[in-house]
Amino acid sequence: MADLPVTFDDVQRAAAEIGDHVMRTPTVPASALTDLAPAALFLKLENLQPTASFKVRGACNRLAALTSDERKRGVIALSAGNHAQGVAYHARRLGVPATIVMPRFTPFNKVAKTEAMGAEVVLIGDNLDDARGYVAERVAKDGLVLVHPFDDPLIVAGQGTVALEMLADVPDLDMLVVPIGGGGLIGGIAIAAKALKPDITIIGAEAALYPSMGDALAGREAHYEGATIADGIAVKRPGDLNRQIAAALVDDVLQIEEVDFERAVNRLLADQKLMVEGAGAAGIAAIMTRPDLFEGARVGTVLCGGNIDPRVLSSVLMRGLARKGQMVRLRIGILDAPGALGRITGVIGESGGNIIDVYHLRLLSDLPIKRAEIDVIVETRDLPHVQRIVDALNNAGFEARLQTSVSG
Repeated sequence: MADLPVTFDDVQRAAAEIGDHVMRTPTVPASALTDLAPAALFLKLENLQPTASFKVRGACNRLAALTSDERKRGVIALSAGNHAQGVAYHARRLGVPATIVMPRFTPFNKVAKTEAMGAEVVLIGDNLDDARGYVAERVAKDGLVLVHPFDDPLIVAGQGTVALEMLADVPDLDMLVVPIGGGGLIGGIAIAAKALKPDITIIGAEAALYPSMGDALAGREAHYEGATIADGIAVKRPGDLNRQIAAALVDDVLQIEEVDFERAVNRLLADQKLMVEGAGAAGIAAIMTRPDLFEGARVGTVLCGGNIDPRVLSSVLMRGLARKGQMVRLRIGILDAPGALGRITGVIGESGGNIIDVYHLRLLSDLPIKRAEIDVIVETRDLPHVQRIVDALNNAGFEARLQTSVSG
């Protein structure tokens, strides 16, 4: 570890620097998620930070190192989310002018939150790559100090304080499962955790659409694209510092599919009562995906962020209900005559279903002119209840079939 770009001493210095300015979040047992794996699970609640993300740690450590002249000139950061808010938060506290460059597609709520912290927000380009030239221009022209989101020793050291706190709270952890984007979080955690417990296992969790760290460690090069719910870790190239640390200290990297991110977000909110974004649920998604890897172990994971778009969260929750058969769409064939809809609603109501919405399918159909189909969205208890409703409709003379894909 002596040859790595960040040391345990760096992490300890970061802890002393940021201790009075960053929340010491709790590490709690995942008491409502015991069915996920044959293991004892513990959650580090970084979603409770003032900006709902661990990013405040590295940002605090980096901004604290600015010289007086650099503080006057100000800082600039390129980010569409949590890093932006972390930099803006501590820049305001320190009285440092901050410019945050975001792509034009950045959700309004993230722009508004960053501006509310006093930063100047510049929207430019369709993605982060498009905006890099503007950032370089501002650094050269105005002397602004670039605060990189992950490829900076001070940032990495700041993120490593997460591990110090976790192992102070639960010293006998056997494994840590850490989300990976650019690698700053897992890099810092690996440095600190391996220094305190050399035999601890470090496992990374990255989006299958953006497996940049796993590919980098395997010597592969690839092009990544696609929309992911885990946008906070959708990084096309991990940091050079962090790739070096991961190669030395990370034991495995798992790729997480989109449906598993959704399931993890859903379980954390519905059962553990914790709201996280897709990236924040990566560790739980990894545990859900590969429970065999964690058998008999005491496992900690970091809920690294809670800044999920409300519309995305709503969709995730509704899709979760649909997968469990608690919200289904039934397609019902009827004779297009007065009273048919009333009889259908009666059958569903008598069977204990709650009708949420009804859609008539008449014009765009190849059915005979005297027949029609309707789609009914129904709230139900579970899959057996759905089947009882379908059976009751068919027994009443209607042709009913389930349209929703359910998985129990």
